[in-house]
Amino acid sequence: MDAQGTAPFELYAIRYARHGGRKAHDNYIGAVDFHDAESDLDYYVWVARRDSEVYVIDTGFEEPSARERGRELLMPVQDGLALVGVDAKEVGHVIITHLHYDHAGTLDRFPKARFHIQDAEPAYATGRCMCHPALRQPFNVEDIVSFVRKLYGGQVEFHRGDTELAPGLTLHLVGGHTAGLQIVRVWTRRGWVVVASDATHLYGNIERQVPFPAVYNVGDMMEGHKRVRSLADSPRHIIPGHDPQVMQRYPSPSPETAGKVVRLDVAPSNPAE
Repeated sequence: MDAQGTAPFELYAIRYARHGGRKAHDNYIGAVDFHDAESDLDYYVWVARRDSEVYVIDTGFEEPSARERGRELLMPVQDGLALVGVDAKEVGHVIITHLHYDHAGTLDRFPKARFHIQDAEPAYATGRCMCHPALRQPFNVEDIVSFVRKLYGGQVEFHRGDTELAPGLTLHLVGGHTAGLQIVRVWTRRGWVVVASDATHLYGNIERQVPFPAVYNVGDMMEGHKRVRSLADSPRHIIPGHDPQVMQRYPSPSPETAGKVVRLDVAPSNPAE
C-alpha cells in the first residue's frame, strides 16, 4: 500500500505480433542519424490486475488484418491473455487507447466487457477526417462497425479528459497520433507507470522528441510526450506502444512466457544505458 493507501496493480505487456524490415523514415519524421532509428515494431496488449480487478488495455488484431497489412501474428490475443491467467470471455473492463486496427481489432472476443474510450476518438474515426485516405488508412472499417455495435449494445463508457477509472488507475487524453488517443497511468509496486500506447511508439520518439510519422496533429503529439513524462515517476516508468526493447528490458513472469510476456510493475532488469 502507498499513494494514500492504494494497493498496487500488477502490470503486464503481452507481445502478440511484429512488423520487420522498417527504416528510419518509417519511425521518425525528418532526418535522423542515431543508430537505432531503423527499429522494427512489436505489437502489444497490456493487463493491469489487482486481485479480482482486471483491466485489459487494447485488444490487438487477428489474422485477416495481419495478412492484409503484412504483419506477423505471433499468437491470438486471447491466447496471450491466457498466459497471465486472464480469460477474454470473462473480462469486465477493456480500455481502448484508440481505434486503430492494431489496438481495437478483436472487440468481439470480449463479450462481457465494458469498453472505455475518450469522446473524441469515435468522433474522429467516424467524422470528416475519414474522408482523407491517409488518415483513415490505420483504421479498419469492420473494427469501427464492431465498436458501434458494442455502443448500441450498451457496452461503451465514454470519458472526457482525465478520469480515475479505479484507485490507482487513471485515463488521460493526449491526442496527437489520433484525435482521441488516451494513455493509462497505473499505480504499481515500483510507483506510477504510464502505458503510453501510441503517444510514443518507440523509446526514441519521446527520448529524442522526434514524432512518429503516423500522426493527426504533430503539435498535440509533442505535447503528449510532455504529458507522458509528467505523469510517469521517471523515464524508466514510461512504456512505449511498439518498442521491441520492452521485451528486452523487463523480465518475463516465467520461463514458459519468455519472449511473450513481461512484467512492467517491477524495475527493468536490462535498462538502457
